[in-house]
Amino acid sequence: MDTTGIAESGLKVVIDASNGSAGLVLPSLLGRLGVDALTINPGLDESRPTESADTRRSGLVRLGEIVASARAAFGVRFDPVGERISLVDERGRIVEDDRALLVLLDLVAAERRSGGVALPVTTTRIAEQVAAYHGTQVEWTTTSPDDLTRVCREETTIFGGDGRGGFIVPEFSSVFDGTAAFVRLVGLVARTQLTLSQIDARIPRAHVLRRDLATPWAVKGLVMRRVVEAAGDRHVDTTDGVRVVEADGRWVMVLPDPSEAVTHLWAEGPDDASAQALLDEWSSVVDSAGH
Repeated sequence: MDTTGIAESGLKVVIDASNGSAGLVLPSLLGRLGVDALTINPGLDESRPTESADTRRSGLVRLGEIVASARAAFGVRFDPVGERISLVDERGRIVEDDRALLVLLDLVAAERRSGGVALPVTTTRIAEQVAAYHGTQVEWTTTSPDDLTRVCREETTIFGGDGRGGFIVPEFSSVFDGTAAFVRLVGLVARTQLTLSQIDARIPRAHVLRRDLATPWAVKGLVMRRVVEAAGDRHVDTTDGVRVVEADGRWVMVLPDPSEAVTHLWAEGPDDASAQALLDEWSSVVDSAGH
């Protein structure tokens, strides 16, 4: 992996190892990178292999406070198993997972200038704009991590991410790896000499909303047929579930859950109000099939 420019950059980062497995790897890794790092919660606590959303959020808030007071370039928080990372910018503000995906995509694409980026179909279409601007293209996958991994094994793939803190660095491996993503990010930030907030600010805002609707198992097939019928002559993408694209670029995706009596919906529009209206419209289509 490209680590040029890191040692000379004078970057300072704060890392929260979350008392997980990342804490075992980081000391030797940081020594080799030559980056000024402050590590918190480094010890391994085997009694907490997972964490709740609240624990993660409060950990990020705390990390943000430390990053701001230490005047660090950014903060990274690993999940307990070291697979996923969450980011905090130099001001101590949390970079939400969907934005973190766009930030890394922007950095990788700007540096590589060619190749493909693997993303699940539920990701904002702004990712396509970011990739195209830098001469790369998005390879859309299903929401299954296995599918993302499969595309990341292809020689032309330069990056993959699921929008939930999971990143794949194909030159290292084809699975989610928080440590590899961290090393990649440090190198990219060191070489670009822009702050995370500057990178984030140059990417358009996305407006993707999600809703889960209870759906009896017996009507799941009927629901999907209704959705296809309701789509009429609009463009339909069946990479995963059914994604209906409006003429103006707005889209909704309907996906039955494989293990629960639930149907997931995602909608994207130019603003939250239009995405909400689309979500309401298609929620009623899903509901009508279930009654």
